[in-house]
Amino acid sequence: MGGWSPEREISLKSGKKVAESLKRQGFKVVEIDVGHNLADVLEKEKIDIAFIALHGVPGEDGTVQGLLEILGIPYTGSGVMASAISINKIITKVILQASRIRVPRYIKLQIDFKKAIEKIGGPPWIVKPVSCGSSVGVEIVKEPEALESTFNRIKEKYQDAFIEEFIQGREITVGILGEDVLPVVEHVPKSEFFDYRAKYTPGVTEEIIPAKLPEKVYKEAQSFALRSHRAIGCNSFSRVDMMVKDNKVWVLELNSIPGLTDISVLPAEAEQSGISYDEVIYRILESAIQRDSKYQNPNSK
Repeated sequence: MGGWSPEREISLKSGKKVAESLKRQGFKVVEIDVGHNLADVLEKEKIDIAFIALHGVPGEDGTVQGLLEILGIPYTGSGVMASAISINKIITKVILQASRIRVPRYIKLQIDFKKAIEKIGGPPWIVKPVSCGSSVGVEIVKEPEALESTFNRIKEKYQDAFIEEFIQGREITVGILGEDVLPVVEHVPKSEFFDYRAKYTPGVTEEIIPAKLPEKVYKEAQSFALRSHRAIGCNSFSRVDMMVKDNKVWVLELNSIPGLTDISVLPAEAEQSGISYDEVIYRILESAIQRDSKYQNPNSK
């Protein structure tokens, strides 16, 4: 947990909550606030399984997963490739489009802004970092003259950015736990959109579980979530964020390690399905054992 990404604070909260659950279930738990000496810490602690509660880099981009693979330590969640893909919103969109999953129009700037506007329409637009979660750095731009300066500022701060059409609709999300598709949640934020503050400040966003959507739309959202999870190659759990407009669903992004805090969406969805927080954590942990071949082979050491 922890780490050095902009999502560090949320990761620490997720990690503490997960650790409490694991201890409650009888496991011996080592809590590691990840730093650049992680390899040394892992060698010293001699852990059996790593439960990854790191949001953002280096936990969701495949970096930690690659280190754990080298050290031969089983770990929770998605593997190296799926993690690296899902944190990159552009590559994710390319794969989802190839899988015939509806995504908003977007452009990663390689042409001038006038041509960009012609391609994706607008205003307004959404400008996003390519590889950040929790809506970090996301801004709505309503005036054409502000688009280029906003894009350049976000790109400079977060290394890379892109422009996406703004879909004015209902914000929903669907969690995946194993192969179970959890109920659809609608976010009704008091702010203009479901930004970082709306996600992590109690009382700022109303969560409607299950979302009050037409049955066809509800089923399409759940179908898109599972298809996205599989198309990216995710494992164990994920959360897919979407927009609904005119009874059509657009997938915005996939989170390979969604929040596991007191107010996080995936545990709330699971609870609606009769799955307790402790069971969620146990099932995520169990998936690491099921995936690791040395636990499956009784003759292995």
